[in-house]
Amino acid sequence: MTDIALKGTSDVPIYNNMCAAFATLGCKLNFAETSSLRDALCRQGIRPAAEGEQADICVVNTCSVTDVADKKCRQTIRRLTRENPGAFVVVVGCYAQLQPEEIAAFEGVDLVVGMQHKGEIVRLIAERLEAKKSLGEGGACHEAIAVATREITTFVPSCSRGDRTRWFLKVQDGCNYYCTYCTIPIARGRSRNGSIASMVAQAEGVAAQGGREIVLTGVNIGDFGRSTGETFTQLVEALDGVSGIERFRISSIEPNLLTDEIIAICARSRSFMPHFHIPLQSGSDTVLRLMHRHYDTALFAQKIDEIKRVMPDAFIGVDVIVGTRGETDEFFEETYRFIEGLDIAQLHVFSYSERPGTKALEIPHIVDAETKHKRSSRLIALSEAKHKAFYEKFVGTVRPVLWEHSKGGEALHGFTDNYIRVVATPELQCADNTISRVRLGGFAADGECLLALPE
Repeated sequence: MTDIALKGTSDVPIYNNMCAAFATLGCKLNFAETSSLRDALCRQGIRPAAEGEQADICVVNTCSVTDVADKKCRQTIRRLTRENPGAFVVVVGCYAQLQPEEIAAFEGVDLVVGMQHKGEIVRLIAERLEAKKSLGEGGACHEAIAVATREITTFVPSCSRGDRTRWFLKVQDGCNYYCTYCTIPIARGRSRNGSIASMVAQAEGVAAQGGREIVLTGVNIGDFGRSTGETFTQLVEALDGVSGIERFRISSIEPNLLTDEIIAICARSRSFMPHFHIPLQSGSDTVLRLMHRHYDTALFAQKIDEIKRVMPDAFIGVDVIVGTRGETDEFFEETYRFIEGLDIAQLHVFSYSERPGTKALEIPHIVDAETKHKRSSRLIALSEAKHKAFYEKFVGTVRPVLWEHSKGGEALHGFTDNYIRVVATPELQCADNTISRVRLGGFAADGECLLALPE
């Protein structure tokens, strides 16, 4: 471990030539929060570890949406402790909130921080590093700092881009819905948010740094305003007025909270893109009721139709869960037929996983693993067909693309306003973090994106 000098204020670097490794699992919100933490540690003199470099500090931001996610978290923690012997290991995120004592007991783990205190991680690391030094080589503090979910009240701001061109702005945290299959409200607490004024200020800060696109993230962002008496509609209207930001995207919004007013605002907006991600979870009304979702298939279909009415070119992504308790063959077929008839561009398919403490465990009819796999495969094939058809519809058209930096000498990639991924052809003049109009050609060799040609 490199020595540290614990002195100065939060604005003055207090570390001496230390580096940190970061591992993030789960959602875009987790990635945004990790990126903000990395920036905060950089301001204190800690640089990100280079590839293959042994880190002084390891931060693992965990997910717990499925039992597979839990397993990946445990594997990641063990890999980092093995690859970075003696490092100060910090574990945060949903899994850390749900099982703090269990994780703190892992070999090599020094500190587990729950949701209430994640905004204090930089200070906690500084305070505990000196304590670890006294333990000698191979010692670990094994400390957990977490409160009960009902006591989580803090909203920790996050606005960062990490190594991406797009920025991610956290506008909301927590959830009040308590769907029967989900542990997120147990892990992240009740819905809460920062103020519209603070979100606008952060967006203005991004613009001042040259940022062009911001993705709004959160757990249930349509529920924005619980803490401040404001609304998500007001937030969208305020952000649309931020000079310098040319693109906003809504990462995911519940169908019952995606009002026709919000859709109309996005349709006439200067900066909100024709791109929506809407969780469906099931196309069977019976299963939706078992899940305790807040809408039915009729409402969901109406939202898709309304988006397409005012934004015919919109990209719409949809989440769906297969194999939940109570999903019989008949109910799955209802789901398949319903999704087949939707004018959407892509599915994100998840297999249901039993989660301790959820109401879903009280529902009869368990779907076996083989059936889940078959159902997932059918929906993934349907998604691929819809995705290809959406892309093909725009071949030959001209659309604006925000270019993103490439790695290892690869051609620049980017996304159109309606979220079609493209790759630049050699004759195209473009640069990272710029927007240019291109003509969309056929599929690239990888079959995953379209070729971008000169207009």
